[in-house]
Amino acid sequence: MGNEEELLVQRISEICDSISKLPSLSPSEDVDNLFTELVHLCIPVIPIDVVKLSSEVQAMRSKLIKLCGEAEGLLESHYSDVLTSFDNPLDHLSLFPYYSNYLKLSHLEYSLLSRYVASPPARVAFVGSGPLPLSSVVLAARHMQEAELHNYDLDATANARARRLVQGDPGMAARMAFHTEDVLAVTHALRGYDVVFLAALVGIGHDDKIRVVDHLARHMAPGALLVARSAHGARAFLYPVVEPADLKGFEVLTVHHPADEVINSVIVARKPQGGHAACATAVVRPCKYCEMMQVFHHFGHGSMMEEVALEELPS
Repeated sequence: MGNEEELLVQRISEICDSISKLPSLSPSEDVDNLFTELVHLCIPVIPIDVVKLSSEVQAMRSKLIKLCGEAEGLLESHYSDVLTSFDNPLDHLSLFPYYSNYLKLSHLEYSLLSRYVASPPARVAFVGSGPLPLSSVVLAARHMQEAELHNYDLDATANARARRLVQGDPGMAARMAFHTEDVLAVTHALRGYDVVFLAALVGIGHDDKIRVVDHLARHMAPGALLVARSAHGARAFLYPVVEPADLKGFEVLTVHHPADEVINSVIVARKPQGGHAACATAVVRPCKYCEMMQVFHHFGHGSMMEEVALEELPS
């Protein structure tokens, strides 16, 4: 590691230690300040490969991702309760401090997805929807106005909060279903979805993530698309990494690493028509455009996105 990377890891380790000592990860000034600093440290595009870090740093990273997941869940629960105090919570989503990030991430995901669908998806699953299912809501309201969205979460309380969030909008509520199930126990239903979104925090450990991906590969319909959220560079201290090679049983279509305030990377993959392939296959390749974008961002000319793909995102 270079000096910049060493200083980054040192400060992230210090923040992890401070977060670990907090009496609670529920929203508070101390919690907000520490996580805000952590996110700001991880957003810049720094060429750090977390896989090559020491075992001690790897253990810290795993602990930090779990802490981030817990804090994120508590933050979403808090704002879900705040929003449901309104007659129609969906009219007040901008109260959530990261709502604009969800708008950008959902637009990115749908823009990538739309390259590979012949017609708008009719039935969509979101695995790991949580108590504030903003991704599903934004997709349903802005990008998939005719689709049914089926949300899966292990936590019955999270699903109860999510249902209350949409019940003030009869049209949205009619297209939203919430299932309190472990996706590993869902088999036949998975064949009914045109697209499955896999949230970043489903399967925090690498082995757990692989089990989920393998299960999806075995039970999704041939030709169905998987949209998996990942992380790249220093952002991998916030979320688990999914590599294209991890998507065994899928044909990887595109990998996109944002370089702006959107944290998650996005992978779009398709289950082959022939069924469950033995290994992940990739049809993506670097392009001159992407190389230019990386150089452009390196010299500070605005927020860009680096992508392993062939064409620019549609506007």
